[in-house]
Amino acid sequence: MTDAAIPALAPDRLAAFDAFLVELNRVSAEVILPLFRVENGLKDKGRDGAYDPVTAADHGAEAAIRKLIGERYRDHGVIGEEYGEDRADAEFVWVVDPIDGTRGFVAGLPLWTTLIALRFRGEPVLGSIGQPYLDELYIGSQVAGSRLMSRGSSRPLKVRACPRLTEAVIATTDPDILNGAELGAWTQVRAAARLARMSGDAYCYAMVALGTMDLVVEAGLQSWDVEAAVPVVEGAGGLVTDWKGKRIGRNGGQMVVAGDRRCLDEALVALSRSAK
Repeated sequence: MTDAAIPALAPDRLAAFDAFLVELNRVSAEVILPLFRVENGLKDKGRDGAYDPVTAADHGAEAAIRKLIGERYRDHGVIGEEYGEDRADAEFVWVVDPIDGTRGFVAGLPLWTTLIALRFRGEPVLGSIGQPYLDELYIGSQVAGSRLMSRGSSRPLKVRACPRLTEAVIATTDPDILNGAELGAWTQVRAAARLARMSGDAYCYAMVALGTMDLVVEAGLQSWDVEAAVPVVEGAGGLVTDWKGKRIGRNGGQMVVAGDRRCLDEALVALSRSAK
């Protein structure tokens, strides 16, 4: 789907959903914050020896989000990491990752986020990246732009200019999740960049929208890892593509989040060789 084909919501409906998205972040935070840096019901849902942590905060927050959506918009669908799909073919579908970065949450690091997107006719049109412990909510759409809500105030988000990869601050969640070819491509991009950081998960997407980072490279993602980032980053003037440079939309897999097309194009020289 091209940018021109992204379905548009009427301004009044978009504003109503925006306000509801803030409400969804509030109810999820009420569940998550009391379980941060304390006993949180940690379990391992991994298979074949792969460690995949989940907590009572993950389950409780998604349940709270689903409950409120069901009460307010009974005809809407929901796709979530913890409880699967419900009416995934509906015109409006909420895509939820209650805690993106559960490993960081378990470790007590305040870099986990709550990701919520609204998919309209198959494409994410509104999204949020929430970090309630830091009292930060990054929310946006391609139509209305993006903003940071924090400590009772709100300000617009705008990516920064970064014409060359050699000037870029970049990130990936964990190089260990990349396969051999992907790791080789990441290593080339990292060698060219000015500074690289790890383990920020989706919080790094917000930093691109904020204008403090320039490029985030990821792979092996699911729809709930991706869809909230697309409206926030694009609303701030950035780009979300696959490793071939195509707009990623609702798809998971390999992803690049960038603030400047010129920096992205330089990174894609290496990344495209390992694109799927």
